[in-house]
Amino acid sequence: MLRAKIPLDPVVIKADPYLSSGAKPPPRPPVGTLCGVRFEPDKVHYRIATFANKVAAATAEYAVTHYGACGTCSTLQDLAVYLEKPDLTAPVRSCGMLLEEPAMLACLEELGFSTPCAQTWLYNVQNTRRHCFRICMWSWIEGEAPTRADGRLNDCLQCDEDRSGPVFKATAGRTRRNSGIRSSIPRVQDEIVPVVHDYIPDVAPR
Repeated sequence: MLRAKIPLDPVVIKADPYLSSGAKPPPRPPVGTLCGVRFEPDKVHYRIATFANKVAAATAEYAVTHYGACGTCSTLQDLAVYLEKPDLTAPVRSCGMLLEEPAMLACLEELGFSTPCAQTWLYNVQNTRRHCFRICMWSWIEGEAPTRADGRLNDCLQCDEDRSGPVFKATAGRTRRNSGIRSSIPRVQDEIVPVVHDYIPDVAPR
């Protein structure tokens, strides 16, 4: 049902954000910033927009779909992927093993992502490969768990978080954590922002 909903103003991506941003980390949106969604009367088409806070979104009759500014993964199609696939590490890694960019993009789209979101994941994978390849190869060979006994991420995931995470979050907009969704990677409860996705017509609340 989520994939049957049609965004009227999806955010698109025109170039690799890791190359265009240089070495500078992207600016973080002010605390309270959120991405809202509002359905058209037909309950199929919808719009997304960034708001400074919940009051501003509610005044415009938008519901919170995730916190942080809207981005390339803010569509409900991409929300469906995050809800349905708690473990994206393994399938995204498999796509990243492909050498040709078109094949990698097609693989990511087959996971269910919208094209702009799949492109964002593709650039994320390529950037992580540039900066974390050796660390991640060792982690995969060793079969490391996502987190250590003390809760810290393994070296590969931490490298990805440090080197690719800031640009990915700024470009994609939606992550599981800012959408109130748990993943297969154990996270501290405070990192997961409560969001109730009860605003979607014809879809039971989760």
